[in-house]
Amino acid sequence: MTQRATQLIDTLGLQPHPEGGWYREVFRSAVQVHPADERAARSALTSIYFLLEAGQHSRWHRVLSDEVWVHLEGVPLALWTCDAALRTAPAHVRLGPVDVHGTRPQHVVPAGQWQAARPIESHSAGDFTLVACMVGPGFDFADFSLMAPDGDEAAAVRHHWPELAALI
Repeated sequence: MTQRATQLIDTLGLQPHPEGGWYREVFRSAVQVHPADERAARSALTSIYFLLEAGQHSRWHRVLSDEVWVHLEGVPLALWTCDAALRTAPAHVRLGPVDVHGTRPQHVVPAGQWQAARPIESHSAGDFTLVACMVGPGFDFADFSLMAPDGDEAAAVRHHWPELAALI
């Protein structure tokens, strides 16, 4: 781990996240909204810091609300997304400082899509990526599911996209 990653984890008070990496919620709106899909009331918006070190990844997961990823610091991030039924090949965006190769600082993952991420490592084993993730309606762990390693979705990823199986 780099000195800077350690400093960010300590300064921002980050804790291990179930999907991998480090996180801390920094905002939860007091305003409540009622999602149209019959879920109970949720905060209108939540926001977290999320840090991945080199060699770490955010496991395949989905959230029942829209999620905005914003690159804050470190190496670019490969953010993979796929429709909820895994009917189409996963696509990825490069999240990071704007460049001529298509890297952009922000990306929205629509509600219900599978998503996974990992830092795009450069030449240093100590690379990391720090992002902010905002969810609306606000995040609730009841709306979060990890891809089960022994489930049908994981079997489909292993079969159709074996290069992405390491993210399960």
